[in-house]
This record gives sequence, structure tokens and C-alpha cells, in this order.
Amino acid sequence: MKDPNDIQFDDIPSNAEELAAWERKFGKGAQADTIPVGGVESRFEHVEEGCFKPEGAEADEAMKGKVIEQLKTIYDPELPVDIYNLGLVYDIDCWKNPTSKQSECKITMTLTSATCSMSEVIVNLVRSIPTRMGGELGCIDVALVFDPPWDQSKMSDEAKLAMGML
Repeated sequence: MKDPNDIQFDDIPSNAEELAAWERKFGKGAQADTIPVGGVESRFEHVEEGCFKPEGAEADEAMKGKVIEQLKTIYDPELPVDIYNLGLVYDIDCWKNPTSKQSECKITMTLTSATCSMSEVIVNLVRSIPTRMGGELGCIDVALVFDPPWDQSKMSDEAKLAMGML
């Protein structure tokens, strides 16, 4: 097993294939808290957190669609389903900032369990969306909530099919 201090940002899994590689590299059950947080956060220094939606800000539905496409590329490391179709994303609010003229978003999401060992990884991948979009999105705020708790009824039919539930 590799030393957890040697974990790099690119080592963090975002889909089932990467999770398998992660487990080969760091051992099955590697915990998110073994990831050197400073290394992950430094990759996203320019990403603002805590976006403030000004009163009367115009909704940005086109950006919301692009953010949804990005969310569909982030997979729960324990399941073969992306976090959007898994039903972990409760709300996406995107708007145009009237001052900066950039799009900003707030994502309200949950996890399959409050004790999810990969919670930090999943949330950091969501926070990385502005970086992965090449500056199209100026700011993202991720609110992690556990009420209401996640259950299988929140999964899309596509997710249920992928997991053999349909």
C-alpha cells in the first residue's frame, strides 16, 4: 500500500474505473481523511466559495445545464452511478452576477450516508467544477445537507437500471 502522504490530486477517483485503480494504489477502503487536503485545495485557489446571490440576479439556465453535465461526470466511488443520477444533488441555483457578469452557482447536495468515507473527495470534485469548465463559471458554493436523508427513491431510472434495480 502506498503512503497516504504521497496521494496526489489526480489520484482521487471520480468514477468506478478510477476507484479500482485507487484501491490498487492505496488499498481497499482508503479513507478520504488520508488525502492531504492542502494539496487538493491549492489546486483550486482561485475558486471562490460562499457565492452571494444578489437580489434580483438573473437566473442562468444555460449554465445550470452545463453544471448538470459536469455533475454527471462525478461518480460515487462505491457505486457505478454518477452523483446527479444517484439523486445526491437536491438543488442547483445558477445566476449571472450583475457586477462581475460571470455565472455563479449554489449546489445543495447530500451523500448516501453521513459517514461516507469519500465525502471530502466527492465535495471537492463538485467544488472543482469551475476549474474544469475553464473559467466559464466564476464561483460555486456547495451546501452539504443531510435533511432530508438520501434514499433509493431519489435515484433516476437510469441509475436504477445501471444498478440492476429495474
